[in-house]
Amino acid sequence: MLLAAIVLVLVGCGSKPNEVQPSSASAPAAADTAAPKADEVREIKHAMGAAKIKGTPQRVVILTNEGTEALLALGVKPVGAIQSWEGEPWHDHIKDEMQGVKDLGYESQPNVEAILELNPDLIIGNKVRHEKIYDQLAKIAPTVFSEDLSGQWKVNFNLYAETLNKQAEGEKVMAEFDQRVADAKAKLGSKTATKVSVVKFSMKGVQIYQKDTFSGVLLDQLGMARPASQDKDNFAEFLSEEGMNEMDGDILFYWISESKGQTEVSDNAKKWMDSPVFKSLNVAKTNQVFQVNETIWNTAGGIKAANLLLDDIMKRFE
Repeated sequence: MLLAAIVLVLVGCGSKPNEVQPSSASAPAAADTAAPKADEVREIKHAMGAAKIKGTPQRVVILTNEGTEALLALGVKPVGAIQSWEGEPWHDHIKDEMQGVKDLGYESQPNVEAILELNPDLIIGNKVRHEKIYDQLAKIAPTVFSEDLSGQWKVNFNLYAETLNKQAEGEKVMAEFDQRVADAKAKLGSKTATKVSVVKFSMKGVQIYQKDTFSGVLLDQLGMARPASQDKDNFAEFLSEEGMNEMDGDILFYWISESKGQTEVSDNAKKWMDSPVFKSLNVAKTNQVFQVNETIWNTAGGIKAANLLLDDIMKRFE
């Protein structure tokens, strides 16, 4: 009866989180990184304030895709996680590691009652996605929110590692990734001058993806050139058919974002690419237009996908 009462209070006092575009707010401040004792209470500063966490959390709930990848990379299997954007419920590249993890619904609308029933000792979310339910979550367990999404996955990863009392492991994982990128950049050599265009087709329209995006961050770290329309520290811009030339570059990577069984977005992409304007673009004339995996290039958004994205980019430039 007590559990049911708590559930009613928590669910009743909240509302659905807004599904919004990433903001440009600054990253959360990091707390003192001195190695704590196993039972020490640590104060973690984050996007919503500060949380007190004892030792190393064991029952962790994670509410973002990139956060799920961070936990797995740090050797932490969550007790509950939001489902992958196109997963059933998990992306293919993490599903083997997610066996037995409770599916908590969509990132934009996690199931608060299910979270309560898991009796977590830590909840990790994101201000952009979950600000409206922060107070509900904080009544269940210590709750830490990262500030932003999109191009902020590295900042978030460091916050999560600190929160989980795994700073050393986090530094090792990130150092290994950065070394892979440095080696790849050296291997690319003069190919980094290739202007890479990144485009998304969805029900909302057609967008060029700029530097403050998941793929944009890695392309920037590799030193890859971008078309002028995309060489901006922004997220994305919508295009009209009249502005199709903004998609042009030396090479174009695109993905189609639509649910299974739908064809409207695919049909629209074909319409654009069959148009005389598109066929006049440099990427079309040189046959340098490639469809890529949306999960790896965009929606997974974490350390595991970043490694797979690096692999994919390097294969394209062999």
